[in-house]
Amino acid sequence: MLKKASQTLPDAFIPDLEDSVAFDDKDEARQVVSDHIDMLIATGKKIIPRVNSMDTGNFEKDIEAVIRPGLFGISVGKISNTSDIGDIALAISRCENRANIPTGTTKIIPWIETASAVINCYQILTSSSRIYGAAFGAEDFTNDMGIERRKDDREIAYARSVVTVAAKAADVLALDTPFFAFRDTEALKLSSEDSRSLGFNGKFAIHPAQIETINECFSPTGKDIAYARQIIEAFEEAAARGRGSTSLNGMVVDVPVVKRAESLIIMAKHMELL
Repeated sequence: MLKKASQTLPDAFIPDLEDSVAFDDKDEARQVVSDHIDMLIATGKKIIPRVNSMDTGNFEKDIEAVIRPGLFGISVGKISNTSDIGDIALAISRCENRANIPTGTTKIIPWIETASAVINCYQILTSSSRIYGAAFGAEDFTNDMGIERRKDDREIAYARSVVTVAAKAADVLALDTPFFAFRDTEALKLSSEDSRSLGFNGKFAIHPAQIETINECFSPTGKDIAYARQIIEAFEEAAARGRGSTSLNGMVVDVPVVKRAESLIIMAKHMELL
């Protein structure tokens, strides 16, 4: 599966050592992932293994097996507070020293998937310069809350919003929970569009078939880009006449609207859509 995955084109590869691996298979999975990380690094994509949480007895063994030159970072589940991040960062530093990697090189993506993590989200995301993004995990969150998952995601609406707002305030990425009905492309599209509307920057894929749909939903369309350019042009024309706002297609165009349009153009250039 790892060899097959290396032929796909996600933004990052996240080989999993946590929930997708049975307890009795942890040692074997760790060895398999360790043996294939250099192959994944060679793709030029970010490699961010998901390791077991610190309370499992597997965390130290996991990071010792995966941390090496070229690894972008790790993602860690079941984070509750800033102390967890401090302990994780300290353990990573020890591995970096043994591997002759500059301290601080390896990034962290904490999974926000418990009630405690949601409450402490901003503090967690600002507790270390290693933190690159926040990953929201709906399945573990609903398990922690003792509530059922629903198709319309209403039971996780508050938690998702907290994660995106906290991530924005902390200036890190917000990454939404995986969509498990991997054969239902239309439902994935709706879920991804909802994620983007809440402020998420991306979404985890659990199957290669999901990558294209997710990328399309989180990328500006040609129509989006054209409209953003119209907004900027209309505002510049108004500013030249000494006005601080104008309208376009019956909608007010003022400074926040223009800044949003400019951000979309920047994102399109970053994604090489322009």
